[in-house]
Amino acid sequence: MIDRPRRASDPPAEALVLCRTLVLVGLMGAGKTSVGKRLATLLGVRFVDSDSEIEAAAGMSIPEIFATLGEPAFRDGERRVIARLLSEAPCVLATGGGAFIEPRTREEIAAQATSVWIRASLDLLWDRVRDRPGRPLLDAPDPRAVLADLDRRRSPVYALADVTVDSRRGASHESMARGIAAAVRRFDAGHPARPPTIGVAEE
Repeated sequence: MIDRPRRASDPPAEALVLCRTLVLVGLMGAGKTSVGKRLATLLGVRFVDSDSEIEAAAGMSIPEIFATLGEPAFRDGERRVIARLLSEAPCVLATGGGAFIEPRTREEIAAQATSVWIRASLDLLWDRVRDRPGRPLLDAPDPRAVLADLDRRRSPVYALADVTVDSRRGASHESMARGIAAAVRRFDAGHPARPPTIGVAEE
């Protein structure tokens, strides 16, 4: 995705209406939370982080859930929380890195929402997560190698998302959010038989 100036034919951001939940997928460090918050503001809807919702439902942090209950229990709870969020009013939903990998979760997202893969290079992902705690999957002697393995195994599944945008070093959250909105509208235009994700408010 390449940033471009806003065209005169583009509707103003305040005229855009989110009709279908946008689910952001991708590896840790891709920018799902930071860009997702800006995208939600752009579209005038709430931003929801599925990990935060899982923590609230479980009364434990993500690392505590992994340590106490294990990853399978976490994934089951994650699927149930995401299913609940998809049944609510359209929003921008940032998901954990493994959520879209689970077939049942992916099926529910496909049926009720539009998925966006925020793709980033391994070097960029590593720069963003290397000094941040609370990443259970990176709790290993060689966390960069773990991240590289996750990137290798998960990218083909992330590529099944409806829309793919590239996160680039130095790109602002604003430009990323506007780029996602534009990419989703192009996706809508190419799938006229599908309910639109982003509409334009009538004057």
